[in-house]
Amino acid sequence: MVRWRPPESAGILDPATELWVKLELFQYTGTFKIRAALTIMRSLDAAQRERGVVAISGGNHAIAVSAAARELGISAKVVLPRSANAYRRAQCAVYGSEMIIVDDVFVRFRRVADIEREEGRYFVHPFEGPMTALGTGTVALEFLSQVPEPCDLIVLPVGGGGLCGGMAAVIKQVAPSTVVIGVEPYGADSMTRSLEVGVPTRLDQIATIADSLGSPYALPYSFGLVQAHVDEMLRIDDDTIRSSMRLIFDHFKMAVEPACAAAAAAVLMCGLKERFQGKRIGILFCGSNIDLPTAAEIMRDTTHPNPRPTDQS
Repeated sequence: MVRWRPPESAGILDPATELWVKLELFQYTGTFKIRAALTIMRSLDAAQRERGVVAISGGNHAIAVSAAARELGISAKVVLPRSANAYRRAQCAVYGSEMIIVDDVFVRFRRVADIEREEGRYFVHPFEGPMTALGTGTVALEFLSQVPEPCDLIVLPVGGGGLCGGMAAVIKQVAPSTVVIGVEPYGADSMTRSLEVGVPTRLDQIATIADSLGSPYALPYSFGLVQAHVDEMLRIDDDTIRSSMRLIFDHFKMAVEPACAAAAAAVLMCGLKERFQGKRIGILFCGSNIDLPTAAEIMRDTTHPNPRPTDQS
């Protein structure tokens, strides 16, 4: 946990506002995902461990499941899209899992269902279920214990909702007055749309550079946690994410994946710093699994700050 103190002359943040950053990008395997993967897989009985596990992912969850499987001596198969970043594929290979490459996100889920049925492997879901929430809830427990005083606002990235839902459930029990806002890309806004209609819903397509936030639908358990414990949802566009990546690189000298920049983008470029001026704000840097050429290409020709119109729901 660090406090982000941009130079006052940069005009990025009011000096009276505290911005605290939880650095989950330094977690083992490069994201928070290892927490839930280990929590789930440690709960399996001996017979299920013998049959192995299967996972679906854009990369980060696959890496975490691969690492957890090697740690626990369990066979793992991971299903990734053909578009998955080469660095993430390489990391899965390092941990020894069997990779299955398919064409798109919807085909991925069908392929996992086939493997689960035919081979008896346990499906380690990327965001759904109580064990996932227990794993991600540990991020919030650490967050709250590491900040000197409770935050007025905590902003969290949302993909399928497992991270945001698990963390928000803990935050509201420990620090109920803290406002929790979830942020997701316009091109992958399944949770926002689900909350609007009151039930989990599905997207027809995913279109965002933040592939780690590219869940095609919301599911009941994580949806229920978000609905119960998240105060607001906010949507941002890809250009704002690019600018946030550049801002993080300039101030922290870290090349982060797009999803990692989402919470900072929401606070610094989409009006939240003005709403919570002089308050204590917490954000999460959730992952770093991106290769340098891809990060450089995404950030090329960006400037900061570069506010774009943003929708709050």
